[in-house]
Amino acid sequence: MKLVILDGHALNPGDLSWDAFKEFGEITLYDRTSPDKVVERIGDAELILTNKVTITDEIMSACKNLKYIGVLATGYNIIDINAAKKHGIAVTNIPSYSTRAVAQAVFAFILEFANGVHSHSESVFNGGWCASPDFCYWNHPLTELSEKTLGIFGFGDIGQNAAEIASAFNMKVVACTRSEAKIEKYNLNCADASKKVKSVSFDELLSVSDFISLHAPLTDKTKGVISSSALEKVKPSAVLINTARGPLVDEEAVCAALKEGRLAGYAADVLSVEPMRKDNPLLTAPNCVITPHVAWAAKETRQRLMGIAVENVRSFLAGSTQNLIPGL
Repeated sequence: MKLVILDGHALNPGDLSWDAFKEFGEITLYDRTSPDKVVERIGDAELILTNKVTITDEIMSACKNLKYIGVLATGYNIIDINAAKKHGIAVTNIPSYSTRAVAQAVFAFILEFANGVHSHSESVFNGGWCASPDFCYWNHPLTELSEKTLGIFGFGDIGQNAAEIASAFNMKVVACTRSEAKIEKYNLNCADASKKVKSVSFDELLSVSDFISLHAPLTDKTKGVISSSALEKVKPSAVLINTARGPLVDEEAVCAALKEGRLAGYAADVLSVEPMRKDNPLLTAPNCVITPHVAWAAKETRQRLMGIAVENVRSFLAGSTQNLIPGL
């Protein structure tokens, strides 16, 4: 069997090993693949792995031997699923591999706004403490998280893990989800009644939360859910956090809210267009923290992803494909 990895650099920039895939046959690895090179590079391979390289009906039609597409991520919108079904091609993804890493990133953002570690350290290294007439000073509002409210929009695995971490900080948690059963199940496992999550409407979540963390999938209903009208309902002291999908947020509206003091802060690991464009309005926004889609990228997390990817291929070849995309 021939296996082609179209864009392996994001998963493995050199600190992991692809050797486990060698059991499946001949491997050809590319760090990145431009759209005009996809068909040529797949060639007569039966198996391919892709992270962000789009695989269309046209590509599938041109690559006659293709039988399996392994997506090296949870989201699989880069694959034309209807075309894959038509061509009899199996498509798998990697679910739930980054739950704890992404929830950790949420609290890295929360703590940055609560404690201002970076701005204080920067001030110290710029001579601020040496020149201070007092033994201490602060140049950033300091916030105690205890008793603050974390609003979670979308209550899947990552949202639930964020709720667990919040409870350790003695925060109150409210959640808005299309599946009330998830909140009910979560609360059944909470021995301490004070740690239970309150189910609220979207409007209530916006109005009562000190920190709002987005964890919903991108759908027609959730696209642009953080709009100008939604931002009118938040506290001016609130901080919005997006580690889910960039298009959940109207970035122009968020920029305006930050500039006008209607939102205290915005933290994002995902943007509407990635890589970030130079004309993105958030580059001019105050109190804005942006990381380059790295919440998932801890070495341990990527190793877990790679291990699941290996098992996905192995199960496909054994005739019992795991993590097969629904409908295939």
